[in-house]
Amino acid sequence: MAIDPIIKVQKPDLKLLSSVLAKTFFDDPVSCYYFPIEENRETALNKFFYIHMAKLYFKFGNVFCNESKTGVAIWSPPGAKTDDLRSTISLLPMATILRGRTIKALKAVIYLEKKHPKSPPHYYLATLGVLPEEQGKGYGSQLLRPILELCDQQMIPAYLESSKEKNLPFYERHGFNVTDEVNLPKGPKVWLMWRDPQE
Repeated sequence: MAIDPIIKVQKPDLKLLSSVLAKTFFDDPVSCYYFPIEENRETALNKFFYIHMAKLYFKFGNVFCNESKTGVAIWSPPGAKTDDLRSTISLLPMATILRGRTIKALKAVIYLEKKHPKSPPHYYLATLGVLPEEQGKGYGSQLLRPILELCDQQMIPAYLESSKEKNLPFYERHGFNVTDEVNLPKGPKVWLMWRDPQE
């Protein structure tokens, strides 16, 4: 297993880490659903993840990377507001990236938000990504550890949505279980996963 200290992301790193996520999620089914034109996808994802991190989740202080900056974990804490007016306004630049797919993307987000458990309070893993060439070295597990350890110490559950079936065993090894399988409107399947705190 690779040893690479996990650190909190700082603002100057957001652009670099957005490019890491753009490469990581290039072939992801939901990325392809949002950005079907392959030659434009990485550029669009780069901008998408920058807004995702910088405008929506960075304020919560739970965005982590490994020291070599080849992986990122983005969490929101229990009770975090990502659908308030200020957050909605901050996401308006997404419309220029999505262009004619804004309505489709919005429907998908609303659909998943309705499926998102409202209680009990929990940490939400919004994004976990490691560069393809660095996967399988243990970085994903390391990136999960800070919040999962906190969950266990404070007896707080965690929740995520996985858009790749092959990733389910990885999350299951970390205590997550599939609670539902859903299809985005005219789109790919997404697996909803919940983790109770571990003794």
